[in-house]
Amino acid sequence: MPDAYGPRWPQRLREAQGSVSQLGTRAWLALLGIAVGCAALVALINIGHSATQHTQRMFQGMGSELMVVNLEGADEGSGAVRLDLATLPPGVLALAPLASSIVTVQLNALGVETMVTGSSAQLNEVLKLELGNGRLLSQFDDRAPHAVLGAALAHELRASSGDRLQVGAYVFDVVGVLAPQGYNPMLPVNFDNLLLMPLAGMQRLNPAPQVATFIARGTDAATLSQAASALRDYLQAQLPRHEVDVQLPRQMLESMAGQSRVMAWMLAGTAAIALVLGGVGVMNVMVMNVAQRRREIGVRLALGARGRDIAWLFLLEALLLSVAGALLGVMLGLAAAWLLAITSGWGFSFSAGSVPLSMGTSLLLGLFFGLQPARAAARLQPVVALRDD
Repeated sequence: MPDAYGPRWPQRLREAQGSVSQLGTRAWLALLGIAVGCAALVALINIGHSATQHTQRMFQGMGSELMVVNLEGADEGSGAVRLDLATLPPGVLALAPLASSIVTVQLNALGVETMVTGSSAQLNEVLKLELGNGRLLSQFDDRAPHAVLGAALAHELRASSGDRLQVGAYVFDVVGVLAPQGYNPMLPVNFDNLLLMPLAGMQRLNPAPQVATFIARGTDAATLSQAASALRDYLQAQLPRHEVDVQLPRQMLESMAGQSRVMAWMLAGTAAIALVLGGVGVMNVMVMNVAQRRREIGVRLALGARGRDIAWLFLLEALLLSVAGALLGVMLGLAAAWLLAITSGWGFSFSAGSVPLSMGTSLLLGLFFGLQPARAAARLQPVVALRDD
């Protein structure tokens, strides 16, 4: 049954609101303490969420059927890697080697130090490269001094298909320019900033180019793990001197997601400390409030107010400060997270759990830190309270 004695809840809320409005600067300081902690919590959670979503979008664009094979443990002077690629293991659609080195490329008076990468014609099938102009490399270019430019490198050199580049001591004909491919964090090279040529053409720059990476495309993303295992066994059998490691987009995504979660929890813990400090500020204000209103408490008790009524009065004041600070903090935190995400180029992604988490934490802290002053006020004896000056 509802308690018929004492003030109703609307009256209690009005009295608590009136008392808070009379606190003046102290109320604003306590409110700002909660707001800063809550804003930090909301901002850091949403910043971490936006970064995670940005990473997922970035990884989704790199091809769910791609596999990157890294070769490790090659002996010095072991020469070029030679493989029989006539038959590929089950689940592997295409496989292309990569050998890279840094060279200086010159066109007219412009000279740029960039990465030159040698591969096979299968690279087009593996990565589904798109052209800006000209054509892609084919198997008929293996012995010819032909090359394809990345979009950014072509723009820097002001080159197009048909131009002739000085690469080391050799001259290469540009047969094509790639369209902008975008950054793919899974690939060992950025195809927007490189000079691509047949692997045989790399021998003009290096008699024994070292193939350290293979890129493969699976037939189906659902069976990519089985294809990766088959590809690892296939390459390991042909390259016993190397350690073969096959990386999948899902593995990299899970690793990045795990790092993002750890970082998010660390940031949330830092923000929680700031929020606890805000709660301590609320407790300090309420302790001072109880000390200055002892005569008022004594009058209320003398007129028939119960201890629980006094406790609820001060507890509601603490909760009102916490709620007001939390609302302000949520708005500030969302604004800060949006601004940082936009300026970082991520795109803002709202975390639905950040607002209830921060609001709930603020209310719990208001309840926790306001409980002791409220209990102290409820335990005052009327005679002792009215006797104080």
